[in-house]
Amino acid sequence: MKLVIAIIRPEALDNVKQSLFDAEIHKMTVHNVRGCGQQKGYTENYRGSINTVNLLPKVRVEIAVNDPYVQPTIDAIIRAARSGSIGDGKIFVLPVERCIRIRTGEEGGDAIG
Repeated sequence: MKLVIAIIRPEALDNVKQSLFDAEIHKMTVHNVRGCGQQKGYTENYRGSINTVNLLPKVRVEIAVNDPYVQPTIDAIIRAARSGSIGDGKIFVLPVERCIRIRTGEEGGDAIG
């Protein structure tokens, strides 16, 4: 079991969701987040003062999958989120030690599937 975390541009979310659905991956959690990386933000002039905005809006998508679905999940995200520009995002893959479905008490891969 793995937890795939993708940090993507907000405008890529609909394409990423559709790409995941096309790959038969339907369960995900989505958060609106702010962050910075190589984009380094931008400056704006507001009422005569210059402000640096270096925390840009991003979307964090979390998907818990069984091992055979890890690479298809990664491929679907990359296919939909890649524009070739700085700021497309990152994907992190973490091991999941334990998963329990609250409703039924199922554990492990059965709880994810």
